[in-house]
Amino acid sequence: MKYYLIVGEASGDLHASNLMKALKKVDSEAQFRFFGGDLMTAVGGTRVKHYKELAYMGFVPVLLHLRTIFSNMKMCKKDVFEWHPDALILVDYPGFNLEIAEYVHKNCDIPVYYYISPKIWAWKEHRIKNIKRDVDALFSILPFEVDFFKKHDYKINYVGNPCVDAVAAYRDSYNESRAEFLASAALPDKKIVALLAGSRKQEIDGNLPMMLDAMEKYPDYVPVIAKAPGIDKDFYSKYLAGRGAYLFEGTYRLLMHSYAALVTSGTATLETALFRVPQIVCYATPMPKFYSWLRRMFLKVKYVSLVNLIADREVVTELVADTMRPDCLDKELKKLLEHDSVYRNTMFKEYDRVIEILGPAGASHSAAEAIYKMLYAPKM
Repeated sequence: MKYYLIVGEASGDLHASNLMKALKKVDSEAQFRFFGGDLMTAVGGTRVKHYKELAYMGFVPVLLHLRTIFSNMKMCKKDVFEWHPDALILVDYPGFNLEIAEYVHKNCDIPVYYYISPKIWAWKEHRIKNIKRDVDALFSILPFEVDFFKKHDYKINYVGNPCVDAVAAYRDSYNESRAEFLASAALPDKKIVALLAGSRKQEIDGNLPMMLDAMEKYPDYVPVIAKAPGIDKDFYSKYLAGRGAYLFEGTYRLLMHSYAALVTSGTATLETALFRVPQIVCYATPMPKFYSWLRRMFLKVKYVSLVNLIADREVVTELVADTMRPDCLDKELKKLLEHDSVYRNTMFKEYDRVIEILGPAGASHSAAEAIYKMLYAPKM
């Protein structure tokens, strides 16, 4: 069968690539065409656009690139219609993907499946109308979403979390010692603090300078910046000079050897927890006081990090907008780095509880099997 997938960022590329691998196992004749990234390309098929050509975040960047966004959307609609896949699989990225879903629902008989549902429980709850109208089946990777969609009389399928799959597979296959890692990465023999500053340039520009400033007070630790997929190494050059920091490509490998992490909110917060690395969630914004006001007014959830949302309590400290300040970051770093064992051990216990809530590995296979059965059943 023919599958068309659309993702808009690095985490979507990872999870869609694993879904594609799983689809190939249940459907030996699977063909793929997609808006995606390097990981999806490695699985096989035809990449129409790289997600980094789509990834604009924030009001001003989106406004400045409206012509490009509309052009990409028009091209995508035309391409889906002309290739006419057996299934369209959308991965998160709701602003773009829900528009595509509406077009396909109105103009084609192609079934629309959503893998990694839009986070409408956080804001824009009204989008449930579009989902109920345009999406044939939705596959959730967050257990608390089941009750939210049930409240709206829309059944979803919780398939487990693909981060569990990805991290478990990586840890099982990893056999490099700390000494080997430090030697191959040319890093000094110090405890590592991983800096995961985001997957988009706007996020990195906003968060990385403050992270690096905070780390200057801790010379006994080495800050290592995780290079984001789709971002050129040259982009980070302005942050490395005279900072004592290093750039490293391979976030999972880095987390295997990290003592702590500063993490921009997103999928990376959950991945960091699955590697059991104590963390602080950092999210700087323009006009922080205004952003915090907007958050209080419009966000319907208490937390921004997936770890805290899944736990339904504060497991990791979140420094967001007006609390992402040097004094706040320094206070939390002291707790994390200056041997506050009670603080760290409590976080480890809460990580274990989050892992238990998520359930076992197998999300990609469960989703692939369900999609294939939905497509195959009508043909039986």
